[in-house]
Amino acid sequence: MDLEGSRVVLLGGTSGIGFATAEAAAERGAEVTVVSGNPASVERALAALPTGTRGHAVDLNDPAQVQSLFAGLDLDHLVYTAGEPLALMPVAELDLDRARAFFGLRYFGVLAAVHAAAPHIRAGGSITLTTGTASVRPGPGWSVAASICGAVEALTRTLAVELAPIRVNAVQPGVIRSPLWSGMSEAGREQMYREVGASLPAGRVGEVEDIAAGYLSLMTQPYATGTILTLDGGTLVA
Repeated sequence: MDLEGSRVVLLGGTSGIGFATAEAAAERGAEVTVVSGNPASVERALAALPTGTRGHAVDLNDPAQVQSLFAGLDLDHLVYTAGEPLALMPVAELDLDRARAFFGLRYFGVLAAVHAAAPHIRAGGSITLTTGTASVRPGPGWSVAASICGAVEALTRTLAVELAPIRVNAVQPGVIRSPLWSGMSEAGREQMYREVGASLPAGRVGEVEDIAAGYLSLMTQPYATGTILTLDGGTLVA
């Protein structure tokens, strides 16, 4: 997993899985750039990451800002982990405007980023996206979230063909202890982590460091493209 001298740009790299991936990439010698729509989040990440890490506050829902970001960057690896805290949406309570907004950052934001970044990715480079096990094993209220995951997985495979020889893959986490669940109360989150963890073959929910290792693996594995890497503690077989 040597990334010495590689330039890695992480969209959503200031918290949760994205930050853990930025930290791990920097430890392995990468020149890291983290991007978030929240300037304060960028400042906090830069204070915690190694000296020399770069950061930008960019609204990933604004294609013009995304285009401007990549106009001045050459990179080897793009990682997209950006996403707002998860909120379930039963069909009986469907709010189409809210559903479209979820697709805005998690799907159309990905398309805008790939469109802007691909011309600047150097030979041997890669793009790694983020999905989730909801596409395969959803529950009640997951129609929107599961649809986004399925769309990202289809997009990953298509881009692997269209953008070759750039490698395009995605990481598919299960339940991870991360800010994704910050919309829940602390007691509710901890109860969910305990109950889900107890039901899994791995005996626990995942940590962000577990998932960061998956992103590094896909960045450094030269024969992986069109791959959906599932890291779920056994969710899909439980």
